[in-house]
Amino acid sequence: MSDLCWCGSGKPYEVCHKPIEEKIKAFQKRGCTVPDRDMLKTPAQIAGIRKACEINTAVLDMVAQKIKTGMSTEEVDKLIYDFTVARKAIPATLGFCGFPKSCCTSVNDQVCHGIPSKDVILKSGDIVNVDVSTIYGGYYADASRMFEIGRVDKEKKDLVAITKECLNRGVKAAKPWGFVGDIGAAIAELAHKHGYSVVKEFGGHGVGVQFHEDPFICHEGRRNTGMLLVPGMIFTIEPMINTGTDKVFVDEENEWTVYTEDGGQSAQWEHTILITDTGAEILTY
Repeated sequence: MSDLCWCGSGKPYEVCHKPIEEKIKAFQKRGCTVPDRDMLKTPAQIAGIRKACEINTAVLDMVAQKIKTGMSTEEVDKLIYDFTVARKAIPATLGFCGFPKSCCTSVNDQVCHGIPSKDVILKSGDIVNVDVSTIYGGYYADASRMFEIGRVDKEKKDLVAITKECLNRGVKAAKPWGFVGDIGAAIAELAHKHGYSVVKEFGGHGVGVQFHEDPFICHEGRRNTGMLLVPGMIFTIEPMINTGTDKVFVDEENEWTVYTEDGGQSAQWEHTILITDTGAEILTY
């Protein structure tokens, strides 16, 4: 009788992960970068990550209902903290490497990692990215959405819409036995078509068992390059798209918040996805 698979599925290794690992070895012999076994999530891990993603999605749905003109970003943060802990979950950003809040709120020319504050009041015409990460049962979820506050001008509306479509294109490009570079190529092609730039210093990442895992997902790339995508991998796709230059800098005072160098607008959307046998499943709907 065949040994059971290491993944805990209860199936024999011969019919479970052996075919996958043999295919990985074949790509490796061709010189491809391939994932380690621990990047392939087990059925139990996937189930746990799904539950964390369900709560994370509910948090962002709640924000969509509550966020409004005149609200401080600290009020948004408190709503997220209260909602999360009421569901016996933990905001993953709170205390992570010293980060002081339960979410990131990045407004207008802030690219990412904006720190919620009572002094930042959302006003009509602003665009804000709310980035939420949740720990539940020891597993992690990560996603973000853009919100338009009040009456937003066409430049900002277009940026928000195209950035969302960049995310969609990236998800569609994430296919089993494809490559990480396929994702970045699809995103960058659309962004550049509309005259936008793509931030390269920050990107997506593996997630689920830890907050940040391999692989790094660059949102600008070349097809058929980068790490091989294999069923069972879970990672984020989270393009940061700018109206002007792709150059960015980190706030010297708080050492977290990232801004566009030229003061141009920036937008970001993010999903956690699972590579399946047939494509990419979005876990953070």
